[in-house]
Amino acid sequence: MPSLGTSLTNRNAAAVLRDGLSRVHQGDVAVDCSALIQLDSSAVAVLLAWQRAAAQHGQSLAIGGASPQLRSLASLYGVDGLLGLAAPAAHPEHHHHRH
Repeated sequence: MPSLGTSLTNRNAAAVLRDGLSRVHQGDVAVDCSALIQLDSSAVAVLLAWQRAAAQHGQSLAIGGASPQLRSLASLYGVDGLLGLAAPAAHPEHHHHRH
């Protein structure tokens, strides 16, 4: 799947959704978000719809180049894990136990 372009908002979400769904149905499950600068919650909704479509084909959507803004929106809606955008959990190097 080519780059999403620079904008994914409620103004163009329906067209982007349709285009992406047809690509997912053809087996193209990689999406490049690196050029995306203008986005709103519609971007998260579109990515979730593509992820569901990919899952129906036994595949998983691969999202590359996700900006901090996109990650933040996905986290806000609690779907960052579903989209593979969750930040890795921090593991403390030392565990202190009281004996």
